[in-house]
Amino acid sequence: MVGLDDLYVLDLSTQIAGAYCTKLLRDAGATVLKIEAPGGDPLRRWTASGAPIPEGTDGVLFRFLHAGKESIVLDLETPGGRAALLDRAVRADLVVENFGPGGLARRGLGFPILADHNASLSLVSISAWGLDGPWALRPATEWTLQAATGMMARRGLPERGPVGVGGRIGEWVAGTYASFGALTACAHARHTGAGQHVDVSMFEALLQCGTQYHDLNGQFLGTPLPQFVDTPSIEPARDGWVGFATVTAQQWQDFCALIECPDLAEDPRYHHTDNRMKDLPFIHAKIHAWTREHTVEEIVERASALRIPVAPVGNGATLAHLDHFAARGVFEKHPGGFLQPCVPYRIDGRRGPAPADAPALDQHRGATTPRPREALPPTGPSMPLEGLRVLDLTAFWAGPFLTSHLAMLGADVVKIESTQRPDGMRFVNAIKGGTFWEAGSIFHGANTDKRDVTLQLDSDEGRSLFLRLVESADVVVENFSVRVLSNLGLPPEEMRRRNPRLIVVRMPSWGLDGPWRDRVGFAMNVEQACGIAWLSGYEDLPMIVNVCDPIGALHAFVALVRALDARAVTGEGAQIEVPLVEPGLNLAAEQILEYTAYGRTLSRSGNRGPGAAPRGVYRCADEVDIALAIDDDQQWDALRAVLGHPAWAEGDELRQAAGRHGAHDRLDRALAATFAAASSDAISAKLRAAGVPAEPLVNAHFVMPNPQLEHRRFYQDLDHPVVGRRRYPTLPMRFSGLGPAWHRSPPPTLGRHNAEILGGELGLSESELEKLREKKVIGEKPAWK
Repeated sequence: MVGLDDLYVLDLSTQIAGAYCTKLLRDAGATVLKIEAPGGDPLRRWTASGAPIPEGTDGVLFRFLHAGKESIVLDLETPGGRAALLDRAVRADLVVENFGPGGLARRGLGFPILADHNASLSLVSISAWGLDGPWALRPATEWTLQAATGMMARRGLPERGPVGVGGRIGEWVAGTYASFGALTACAHARHTGAGQHVDVSMFEALLQCGTQYHDLNGQFLGTPLPQFVDTPSIEPARDGWVGFATVTAQQWQDFCALIECPDLAEDPRYHHTDNRMKDLPFIHAKIHAWTREHTVEEIVERASALRIPVAPVGNGATLAHLDHFAARGVFEKHPGGFLQPCVPYRIDGRRGPAPADAPALDQHRGATTPRPREALPPTGPSMPLEGLRVLDLTAFWAGPFLTSHLAMLGADVVKIESTQRPDGMRFVNAIKGGTFWEAGSIFHGANTDKRDVTLQLDSDEGRSLFLRLVESADVVVENFSVRVLSNLGLPPEEMRRRNPRLIVVRMPSWGLDGPWRDRVGFAMNVEQACGIAWLSGYEDLPMIVNVCDPIGALHAFVALVRALDARAVTGEGAQIEVPLVEPGLNLAAEQILEYTAYGRTLSRSGNRGPGAAPRGVYRCADEVDIALAIDDDQQWDALRAVLGHPAWAEGDELRQAAGRHGAHDRLDRALAATFAAASSDAISAKLRAAGVPAEPLVNAHFVMPNPQLEHRRFYQDLDHPVVGRRRYPTLPMRFSGLGPAWHRSPPPTLGRHNAEILGGELGLSESELEKLREKKVIGEKPAWK
């Protein structure tokens, strides 16, 4: 498909997004040459804690992200540097860059020039808004992009104001999605001989991964999305913090039994999370009266016995000591002596390459490069995954997110549910009414382009029919609890015995082994355990983010491409294991890196962070909140000029970030007063015109209309038989030769393709199908209806 082991990548990017993209490619087998400007990538000198970097070494985040890569210095502002890059581009499969709109073209290195030198070369460009559109040059940081997506306005307590997500999450999300775009482009090039320019928008990536299809929910409901804190979620214990996720009504009732509050379980109002939010002080008082009396270990043990999704809240100081992580060996020792997360997936029990250090600046100046690749004749269909048959056993978000992306790339994805237990996401945020199970916004967002079959897999007939489908499938994807497949009589070994070419993708929360393997877990628990939640929220209240489901799915995509490549050579299938917690540990890597290298425990600080200063959310006279982030000294000077050089902004100590961090309390008070007297439209427009990132907080239900999204055709209209015509998100990137119409069909209704697949493909007669319906082995509505 791609040929990862001989993939040659040129990484021109700086900071996190491009680096994580090429790390994922390197860990999957690619050779990556990092091309740096004189002086090197600024990330070499970065530490989130401010810890000094020992002379002669680089910061630990740089060493983690660039482990095993090569480095040379090229000055692309000079003719000699550009010529040297083009010489290497002739030999390359992929270039990754983040110069921004027009950045490569201004250096005489735009995609047409690269393609003239190498027609099969693909280029991945990562930018804030995308390379074109009315907002392409709008100043932004990943944090102000959170405001534009609706992520920020949703999070937090109304009396304390909105709070963004820490840990530079947008850069990690964009980098993960960029690896998806890179592999898609390279697969297309191998099929057609033509490279692709992949234009990745961090804004759109955050919309896909950080908002749970809130735009679709807004279309269904038509009302604003209220500010919200999950309850229960991260709660104080006697000796730390513990995390819960009560997604189902049964889990809420079991939680009430755990905290010895049967009255809460008996009150029907509190079966719905929105009502708990309305009475949050009362609910918190009940919860905390119990949790503060028990240790984290006691709470986790008791909750697990009741099958309540639960996890300890991890941070840099504790992660390596959690028994499950130690048992699974999820951290490895970097050659520099500190701990780092492992490659976050296993293929037939094997992880990626052994730990390696990052290169010194220009270390590989004299190294040989691959010979120019011979032009390949077209070998297959134009869509990268056309002809691939996928059986989708997944539910909720992570698994369906993966399989919907496979479908968008041309795979034939057959979603398999049962009338007894349809996908639980059919009922989340569903429009009330007759066929409400066909009107859940998250289900709609994650299940486009699929066909749908119902099979009662714990019946002999259902199991037999499924195994017949397995015989002609390429891939089976599941995200059940670990024991479920075996309990159904469908262990992966049996599936692969019937079809030795089959690739089975397994996506449990915690992994197939280890002390937590049988615990129930949702993405919220994953974020609680892996450290992502630790960096987000108020100083006295960590908060979940809700990105681990789609992020885990995108890592599973990388692993699947790697397994498909291997199968093309060996003819043999594989079992892929992608525990959702392990991609989460990679996104939160900076915590374990800094603690084990420098002894520093990173933490959250509301809307502040270790980079931009000042950074905060400020309410204007018209009650609109503005997210402001001063990322460098030049932006600070621009802010002062826009505000008329107020006295509070004077002083030499404020001319550098360290001084502004030290004066953040004072600056916050002055900025709050300034914005409170200003119109949100006027002040944000003036700031952006001066190059200062300043973004109004958008309600996620009303992210549209948006001129940038409309220009880039991020949404695509589809007609659904129950909810009518709606807009659905596509991919957060544009390809020069694919799309932008990625969707072929709306989300399927339950059992919509029973006759087409079971009858048309497996040969069952109409009378046989009717008998299966009578037995409820198949059906087109939930069994209880």
